[in-house]
Amino acid sequence: MARLGILLFLVQIVLAVCALISCLSAEEGQIRALPRIAWVLIILFFPLIGSIAWFIVGRESTPGARKGWPGGISSPERQRPRPVAPDDDPEFLRSVQDRAKQQDQELFRRWEEDLRRREDDLRRRDGEPPREGDRPEV
Repeated sequence: MARLGILLFLVQIVLAVCALISCLSAEEGQIRALPRIAWVLIILFFPLIGSIAWFIVGRESTPGARKGWPGGISSPERQRPRPVAPDDDPEFLRSVQDRAKQQDQELFRRWEEDLRRREDDLRRRDGEPPREGDRPEV
């Protein structure tokens, strides 16, 4: 009988910890009926009943289904779209690609100029005049 009591006590503790984590990590729009602090206190002071109540009554069954308090007006910051992460923003990715392309073109242009200068220096050293007409324009 003592083993069953210990097992039920451990189940109660695990359920309370899960409910507490769920309550603390839920967004404001996912919490129903009471404020978050009230749910935390209920779960802490009445672990078994508070945890069961949280999972049945306190949270939304589907994330993001409702915004704000029941019957209340949602906050203005909820109505604004969330900022997009830079790696998900197509405009930012396009600007990064454009910048990289410009840097590559500039680097290629400098390499070409350096190569032409070196070729001209070699031709002058060998006594040949530099050939301007043979070079392709970039």
